[in-house]
Amino acid sequence: MKQKKILVTGAAGFLGSHLTDALLAQFPGNSVLGIDDLSTGNLANLAHLAGEPRFTFLNQDITLPFDPGPVGYIFNFASPASPVDYDRLGPETLLVGSAGTIHMLNLARKYSAGFLQASTSECYGDPEVHPQVETYWGRVNPIGPRSVYDESKRFSEAAVTAWHRYYGVDTRMVRIFNTYGPRLQANDGRVISNFMMQALRGEPLTVYGDGLQTRSFCYVSDLIAGIVRLSQSAEHTPVNLGNPTEFTMLECAQEILSVTGSKSAIVHQPLPKDDPTRRRPDIAKARALLGWEPTVALREGLQKSLAYFQACLAAASK
Repeated sequence: MKQKKILVTGAAGFLGSHLTDALLAQFPGNSVLGIDDLSTGNLANLAHLAGEPRFTFLNQDITLPFDPGPVGYIFNFASPASPVDYDRLGPETLLVGSAGTIHMLNLARKYSAGFLQASTSECYGDPEVHPQVETYWGRVNPIGPRSVYDESKRFSEAAVTAWHRYYGVDTRMVRIFNTYGPRLQANDGRVISNFMMQALRGEPLTVYGDGLQTRSFCYVSDLIAGIVRLSQSAEHTPVNLGNPTEFTMLECAQEILSVTGSKSAIVHQPLPKDDPTRRRPDIAKARALLGWEPTVALREGLQKSLAYFQACLAAASK
């Protein structure tokens, strides 16, 4: 990636902004063009780059025509990614995963650029195979409440594969499992942000169902390191990136109560429709291909995230 312009879509989002930081740090000869329509992204996530001459921001919807000129690599991270956002922006989520992805693939084809697609563990749906391995096709409800997100990402994978197979575009795909850390939206409806904010407010922690459904939580710096490594590989099929240590929702709640020192109670509410009951990545492929595995345990990652969520609470209280 020497002396190239790198394009990051969704750059003002949680993962996109951390990825932008990593690319600027690890590839000093390159510039980064961050693109975001700010429908779910936040410019505050990029405010620290205001004086960085190698970074440029463009407010742009990638489903609409535009051409940034020659680019050497495209990281396609544009999409609502939390239940709160894709429930509010259902058609937009489908469009960015379809028309937006194809637009970015066509730019990669035009400029012979490398291309990395942010996909998701939600491609596996509510899985019958555990842990989830990349060869598993998934169990997804195509018309359920989560389908706008799940199917947009499954379509993206099909499009990326087709542009590689038919047009020779140099593509990669990462299936991202639950990730958390600073810059995660405080009100986005995901487990860590929900529990953190409830604990800090002294409110009951809301656990859905019996709390025995599982997730595997990866700290953001671990995920970004894996993504950068994948971008430098020659692998064109999906690669799982996530932390294979599995926690029940009740265990996660207890960890957050411990880290925050909160005395909040835990309350149970009905399980949402199509909410996956088990989620854990098989990362054997990432270990073998990239020499990658996460290093930050959940307790450590929550401690690293605490000051950020405390700042979110303070800002909301003003």
